[in-house]
Amino acid sequence: MSRSPHRVVAFYLPQFYPIPENDRWWGPGYTEWRAVTRARPLFPGHRQPRFPTELGYYDLRVPETRSAQAELARDHGIEGFCYWHYWLGHRKRLLERPFDEVLSSREPDFPFCLAWANHDWYDKSSRGWKLLVQQQYPGVRDEADHFHAVEAAFHDPRYITIDGRPVFLIFQPDMIPDPKRFTDHWRQLAERSGLPGLFFIGRSRDSDLDMGRHGLDALQPGQRLPFAKRARLKGQRANPEFILSAANHWASRRLGVVEVQSYRRWARFLPHLNDTGYSFPVVYSNWDSTPRWGRLGSVMVGDTPAAFREQLAHAFGLVADRSGDHRLVFVKSWNEWAEGNYLEPDLHGGRSLLEALRSTVAESSQIRPASLP
Repeated sequence: MSRSPHRVVAFYLPQFYPIPENDRWWGPGYTEWRAVTRARPLFPGHRQPRFPTELGYYDLRVPETRSAQAELARDHGIEGFCYWHYWLGHRKRLLERPFDEVLSSREPDFPFCLAWANHDWYDKSSRGWKLLVQQQYPGVRDEADHFHAVEAAFHDPRYITIDGRPVFLIFQPDMIPDPKRFTDHWRQLAERSGLPGLFFIGRSRDSDLDMGRHGLDALQPGQRLPFAKRARLKGQRANPEFILSAANHWASRRLGVVEVQSYRRWARFLPHLNDTGYSFPVVYSNWDSTPRWGRLGSVMVGDTPAAFREQLAHAFGLVADRSGDHRLVFVKSWNEWAEGNYLEPDLHGGRSLLEALRSTVAESSQIRPASLP
């Protein structure tokens, strides 16, 4: 496809190959596919399990799989992948192999950036949450080790940049003990490495995250379902749909039943969950985390390619008045199968979401700046 005036980047989960840690926690050979294939419907009309089609139950150690993913994404208007990156402190990394091989082999020739998934790992499937591995922040030395572990990626010509600066996304900036020191330190290390700096994006569950105090260049909506922690949108009264969803969330947890929300209702609000500061919208293909968490999960129903397209067009409108590099929209996700948000073809819809994305990208030059719904 020719270059769109808008930039679409899809989050990419690397948990589709065995690692020793998952073998210990979940049994030999565990990958995300095990959760996907074991999913079962929990209410009438619940579409589980999900079945991949043309890419199959792939293994991300296979380079041909990674190339096929990139080709499919490129052909449907996606500029690049944002790989989830796991640095847990004290040089502990997880699920690093697929990206390391993309970097070292220089294949596929497809843009990328990194998102630091700085969170603890839990087993939530049993009674009570069992901590599997803890995210740690040992200090300045570990920050330097972390930077040098990803330094080569920042210099790769495929790396996604804004104003020439490599984009680095932080999942939970408010969990870093001194986030401003961390971002200042990394900017210094980047300059010493010959880079023009870094562009930090912080995912935020709350709209009032202080960008300056956290050393961020931009925010990104990161509210988890039910997407109703806040009952207000900027400049508006309390929205009844947010209130209804909050009540639904409370009732589901009290009754011990899976939480169900309407995708169509929420699609037009999702990009606005951070409506203060400078933010990049996130578009969700859908959501169903029951393969991972069973009845503790949340489900969106009523998803259609048309509703996805509407949400995507509105997100484009939110960045339409910005300069080219800053017309950035994230899609969650390329392949989060166990959370029900993926773009890869499946048995139910085939390529319908990808085709909706491609047609919306092709028409994005005609989209005018949007405001709150």
